[in-house]
Amino acid sequence: MQKSLHIDPSKCTGCLQCEMACSYENHGVFNIAKSRIKVFNFEHEGRKVPYTCTQCAEAWCLNACPVDAIRIDAATGAKVVHKDVCVGCKVCTIACPFGTINYVADSGKVQKCDLCGGDPACVTACPTAAITYVDADWTGLEKMRQWAGKTNTQSRASA
Repeated sequence: MQKSLHIDPSKCTGCLQCEMACSYENHGVFNIAKSRIKVFNFEHEGRKVPYTCTQCAEAWCLNACPVDAIRIDAATGAKVVHKDVCVGCKVCTIACPFGTINYVADSGKVQKCDLCGGDPACVTACPTAAITYVDADWTGLEKMRQWAGKTNTQSRASA
């Protein structure tokens, strides 16, 4: 059975350990700007929400890539960017409706979560178990939409 990341925002303290672990795992440096997972700060609500690629079934990034640089890893189900093939055109960044695939100026390529080959560094680093690696049936786009629906997106000035 395939596994995927499950994020429970109610457990997130905003410590950024997931971002640090991700940047170190993938770039060998502690630099949150290089992380493939981000912690969004809902400042007015006092809540933090980690987010990264959901490895969605639709795979808009994969389908948009004109050079077939994004492929499905058979072992993990992750949509993985093959840097040796990527030409840095950024079409995948436009295709992703969640903004979880990003252009990296240093390399001229894109990056996205690849589940660390089946042992996600963000999961290991999270001290509150806000990020876990579970059977894929327990996560998904619908849960992401439900959580996003809890956020008041209206301007406070107009309220």
